[in-house]
Amino acid sequence: MEILWVLIALVMLGFVLLPFLRRRRGAVGLVSPDHPDAADPANYGFVREEELDIRMPGPDQDLLDVLDVVQRSGDYRAAQQLLAGTETEGERRWQRVQAFAGAASLELARRPGGVGEAPGGQWLRVWRAEAPKDAGGAAVQAEFLVQQAWRTATPGTDEFRIIMEEARSACGDAALLSPGDPVPYIVELSVARGLGYSRKDFEQLWLKILDRDPAHMGAHLAALHYWCEKWHGSRELAYSFAEAAAARAPQGSLLAAMPLFAVFEHLPEVTLVSSFWQSEVVTKAMHGALHAVHSARADDPMLAHARHLLMFFLVRSERWAEAMSQLIHIDGHVGALPWTLSQDPAAEFAVYRALAVAGYEANGGSPASLPH
Repeated sequence: MEILWVLIALVMLGFVLLPFLRRRRGAVGLVSPDHPDAADPANYGFVREEELDIRMPGPDQDLLDVLDVVQRSGDYRAAQQLLAGTETEGERRWQRVQAFAGAASLELARRPGGVGEAPGGQWLRVWRAEAPKDAGGAAVQAEFLVQQAWRTATPGTDEFRIIMEEARSACGDAALLSPGDPVPYIVELSVARGLGYSRKDFEQLWLKILDRDPAHMGAHLAALHYWCEKWHGSRELAYSFAEAAAARAPQGSLLAAMPLFAVFEHLPEVTLVSSFWQSEVVTKAMHGALHAVHSARADDPMLAHARHLLMFFLVRSERWAEAMSQLIHIDGHVGALPWTLSQDPAAEFAVYRALAVAGYEANGGSPASLPH
């Protein structure tokens, strides 16, 4: 009987992988890197898998330089200065708060401390102790607690609830220190999801964000999770939220890509038919995201997020040339959906990149024909 179940599983796996390994003219096969027919991503100037940066979706050299200083020296002041000089309007402050909190959280996970050893992320604790009225440090602390809850505890447990309640209090402190900043309220969106705010309470929180920055893409992505089927909403509510955001998106806003994120959040666990990726709902969402990407400012901090998700969908839809056109903009950084859901984001990204290159070349493409 066990053998029968194994055979059934292998057949189902074949159906799942088949769309990846075929194209309209022949087949795209995965071969070893030293095979003469292997498509080599390095021919396109792409970064080696082991050198991919998993910390952020795209480049922010100021942030990278400051993170290096803080983590090497243990002195928080460079981070404090960077956040103090980052405007509260727009997306960059939110991304930098996430990055500093994530760095401290990962440091603590790697070095939890013990007898004779200081725990990792000590610079954040010193920052809060020495500058308790600093708005940037307060926002980073709130996000750090949120990340700790999701990383170290199980939703629904007392431990998770205790950390999230502490995070909620930290959000309130951060909001008082910077009244016009939407970031503390964006952090609280994750608290709302984890603690199961009522819809009335969630919508009141959401209105505070809209009052401060109604076109904030990061805030919309954080709010989308609450409305998803796997949390406190449904597929219909999530789609409605995303489509409403896209409909009111100002010119050049990446909010037009929101429906694609809603589709991603409700992908079936197993897709046995390739036609799903060419379905109307997927195609329409991809076209909206492509329009958003083409219309957005080149320096929009959220542009890389949209490009990463587009590359995933374009590969699954076997739109190889369009996938490659996204790759040339995002290669090198993989700190974005869908890669961050994997235990090894760099490896997951590298697989899709290899598929894009193989499909592109199997249809007559080459490094010389790829526009930059």
